[in-house]
Amino acid sequence: MNIRVLYHDHCFDGSASAAFFSRFIEDKIHPGAEFSFTGLAHKASQLFEDSMFDGDENAIVDFKYSTNPRLTWWFDHHQSAFLSPEDARHYEQHKDSRNFYIDPAYGSCTKFIADITREKYGYHPEDLDDLVHWADIVDRANYASAEEAVMMREPAMKLTLVIEAMKGSEGVHRIIRMMRRMKLGEIISDEWVQSQFQPLWDRHLASIDIIRKTGRSSHGVIDFDVAGYELEGYNKFVPYWLFPEATYTVSVSLASFRAKVSVGSNPWAPTEPTHNLATICERYGGGGHPRVGAISFERSEVEQARRVAEEIAAELRG
Repeated sequence: MNIRVLYHDHCFDGSASAAFFSRFIEDKIHPGAEFSFTGLAHKASQLFEDSMFDGDENAIVDFKYSTNPRLTWWFDHHQSAFLSPEDARHYEQHKDSRNFYIDPAYGSCTKFIADITREKYGYHPEDLDDLVHWADIVDRANYASAEEAVMMREPAMKLTLVIEAMKGSEGVHRIIRMMRRMKLGEIISDEWVQSQFQPLWDRHLASIDIIRKTGRSSHGVIDFDVAGYELEGYNKFVPYWLFPEATYTVSVSLASFRAKVSVGSNPWAPTEPTHNLATICERYGGGGHPRVGAISFERSEVEQARRVAEEIAAELRG
């Protein structure tokens, strides 16, 4: 029995969701099952291909819905979970006959999966409580301060840096398999994980200087453009640490497979955020949560991404 698990790649909550879900399936549904993991990224091009659903059972966790008939499990907690109204109707037609679950009220998909599997299957692996706890903190950005989020003293926060910034998906799959049975402190102490973490930590410190140099705070909004730097990922809390007076941030970045506009809100803002950022991003083909969203473009469309970022920043400045 092979189970294919498609998850939100380079995301702590996505990785933790894949780890928790696969552990649940092995413990309660298919003992001895083998698991294959596929990382998914929000791209401007087609998200799903039929070849992705090659398992005896196929699951998507912490990512958008697919109408593929081979999909048997789906968990998501994003407001923008459906690519189209037709997908939403398909979900309504099939949710009772398959294991499909969505609840945008949840801060993390990992906690959502943990609650659903406990309620419906009586499943509660106590050794994964710490994983569930930290996935919820990380995805809700429920840190005490921006300084805490940027300095990353906890094992989960160090792992977040590794997961978000490492190249490719194979390393993330290795961490997912560790998450299924190991404590977070044990994972970050692993020699291989440390070899990944240390250069990324140095890069993180350099990114702080880049954002300080390129960032501009005006009328409650930070905007910056790092598309011209070797900065495929960065800690999203750095802008709020550097510019604590701001409520929102809008940035443009360039990865190997896309140009991206990121829109966020300051968890420690002096003024309470009032805009639904997922709704704003949906107008441009993106999505997310009310407090954080993103829009993906083809890599060649970086100028279009910059124009959209300017429009959103102007709207947030009001």
